[in-house]
Amino acid sequence: MLLNKRLSIFYFINQIKLDVIAIAIYAVLAGTFDHFWILKSVSIPLAVSSFVGTLLALLLAFRTSQSYERWWEARTVWGAIVNDSRTLIRQVQQFLPNNESGQTYIRVFTNQQIIWCHALSQSLRKLPFSGVVAEYVQQNDINTLNLPNYLLSRHTQLLAKATEEFNIDPNRQVQIDATITKLCDSMGRCERIKNTVFPRSYSVMLHFIIYVLMTILPFGLEDNSKFVEVALTFVIPVLFICIERTAILMQDPFENKPTDTPTTTLSRTIESNLREMTNGTVVPPTPAQPESYYLM
Repeated sequence: MLLNKRLSIFYFINQIKLDVIAIAIYAVLAGTFDHFWILKSVSIPLAVSSFVGTLLALLLAFRTSQSYERWWEARTVWGAIVNDSRTLIRQVQQFLPNNESGQTYIRVFTNQQIIWCHALSQSLRKLPFSGVVAEYVQQNDINTLNLPNYLLSRHTQLLAKATEEFNIDPNRQVQIDATITKLCDSMGRCERIKNTVFPRSYSVMLHFIIYVLMTILPFGLEDNSKFVEVALTFVIPVLFICIERTAILMQDPFENKPTDTPTTTLSRTIESNLREMTNGTVVPPTPAQPESYYLM
């Protein structure tokens, strides 16, 4: 998550620097030579540029809306994961007996749920397993392609074993199983967002239209000042490029970028909450001194 209310300007400029350089070079050349030689006689009605700009604005509005919808859905799913993780541990605490054997089951459920959250976060970003996840995999010699799904299976196996050992009421078993099902649904929604690629043709079309607007714009400006013409030819396309890049940054919320859904931070929050619920240990959910302007 961002620690400030604004994204680092240097990060954003780095995302659009190649387009800005290309537009700046064209603006200087077109704005200068539009007043000389054969280009001086070339005139494109400003209404054409206005039509292209209006079309581009509508397409970018739709693109930005769809990108934000994907980002917000990812954040909503992880909000549900936080709530369902707390609910799961609260249910096993309430439904299992308050003895040493019951507490053992609760601790196993808690550890598995913490590891599940971190494993889901790291697998969505396609990062190597680290921390408690790597330690768990090594200790249990696990070899699976989908560790989060494997851990949910361990949840159901553990629930079946506890039901048999403690003769848990079927209604209570169904409630715990329903919570595990909700976690599985959330995992599936995250995987759908991750694996559904935003249509590349749409991005290419928008980029092409921006450059078409940039190309025809200086020939429709009736201004005797070269500096004003160069400035307008530069500023207008760059504004559209900024909007397009903003949509691109939001459309994939699990790519290990500053604008991601903060799954690591949320996983730490879940870990802190669950450990406090089970043994009273307060674990800081985030590092005391972050190294950057954002936390993943």
